Amino acid sequence: MGSQVEPQKPHAVCIPYPAQGHVNPMLKLAKILHSKGFHITFVNTEFNHRRLLRSRGHNSLDGIDGFRFEAIPDGLPPSDADATQDIPTLCESTTTTCIGPFRDLLAKLNDTALSNVPPVTCIVSDGVMSFTVQAAEELGIPEVLLWTPSACGFYAYTQYAKLLLLGYSPLKDASYLTNGYLDTVVNEIPGMEGIRLRDIPSFIRTTDPNEYMIKFVLAEIERTKRASAIVLNTFEELERDVLKELSLILPPVYAIGPLQLVEEQHVKKGLQHLGSNLWKEEPECLEWLDSKEPNSVVYVNFGSITVMSPDQLVEFAWGLANSKQTFLWIIRPDLVSGEKAILLEEFVEATKGISLMANWCPQDKVLNHPAVGGFLTHSGWNSTLESICSGVPMICWPFFAEQQTNCFYCCSRWGIGMEIDNNVKRDEVTSLIVELMSGDRGKEMKQRAMEWKKLAKESAKTSSHYNLNKVINEVLLPHKHQE
Repeated sequence: MGSQVEPQKPHAVCIPYPAQGHVNPMLKLAKILHSKGFHITFVNTEFNHRRLLRSRGHNSLDGIDGFRFEAIPDGLPPSDADATQDIPTLCESTTTTCIGPFRDLLAKLNDTALSNVPPVTCIVSDGVMSFTVQAAEELGIPEVLLWTPSACGFYAYTQYAKLLLLGYSPLKDASYLTNGYLDTVVNEIPGMEGIRLRDIPSFIRTTDPNEYMIKFVLAEIERTKRASAIVLNTFEELERDVLKELSLILPPVYAIGPLQLVEEQHVKKGLQHLGSNLWKEEPECLEWLDSKEPNSVVYVNFGSITVMSPDQLVEFAWGLANSKQTFLWIIRPDLVSGEKAILLEEFVEATKGISLMANWCPQDKVLNHPAVGGFLTHSGWNSTLESICSGVPMICWPFFAEQQTNCFYCCSRWGIGMEIDNNVKRDEVTSLIVELMSGDRGKEMKQRAMEWKKLAKESAKTSSHYNLNKVINEVLLPHKHQE
């Protein structure tokens, strides 16, 4: 027998779509793969790489053995803003300009003279960065797509082509947005019985037959079919029906979430501190919560992208104030369209002593805090899943993309949410908050939320754990040559 050659580590290049809600789950998955023996190169856009450095207050993100950060340009004009970029513009730019710089990066990583890392053996890409499939095909390596929405949101996107064919979209004219047409029940989607047009991801609510976001979704879904496998940040018990439908139309689909619970199981403490918040967190929120009674605080956060009108903000704020409930409200500097989020002095006066406002916070810790009894959310998938993992019921105010689909499932399937009308009125906000925090329906929702929390924890150890190992061993690891 000759001496054994040390086998090289498998090397996964992980590339998220450049928005906060996409970076978070991808970083969790990258850390999990790292803990399973992969060398990781994590690729941000230059714009987000700078934001991440700023929010972390230091100049380097490296320093963990076998976990490196790289950046490629997003193709947009330079900007120093500390805000999420315009989504359609960003989608168009990443799709058309990023493949070149991404190929160059892979070539650099594979050039032993330039880099002291093992050769790239697989790509793990965000589902809407699927231009990377082409690069994987050129190198002859597997590509796994992490689609960051819920399974129900992702499945609804796969149905866009059918909805267009059936004439549901584009809308005939703008009156269709308000004349009740959106309440039409769509019966043609197997596994989504009872879903209305308004519950389908919002990009199809357009009168423009050339709407870019529809074209973008159709192209990404088409390219997704070329991936080696698809992974979703969800768990089988929560979305079994939809996962079954997805597996009939796409490459193998694996539920490997909730990633935050899977991460807790596998990732060593040293790596867990590696955060992905693009805004600076304010830990004072947690100290403030420590002084509050259990289940007494409403936590309000509309995520990293949602923007509302000044009128919506005012109605919502007074609805909150009039409920007399203690609340923690995260108001990003760019929450109101076109201007800084400004709340009236009277509002600040009226809520003195029962409120705390902050720019950003460690959300998973806040939701897990015993003082938090309800969550007022935009129904983004990360927020919804964190709420489920914490056993906290929700008031859902969806704005765009698949937030509407998540809201529909929370309210009508999972029993853990109530929806705010988008045409928000303060009295409705007040009555929903009171119901959530002290009404019978609120109590029922709390009970259901606690049941889902238990199932989420079990799934992270069983079905999702099993699926993750399957993806690693059957798809991502370089296959041993057959004897």
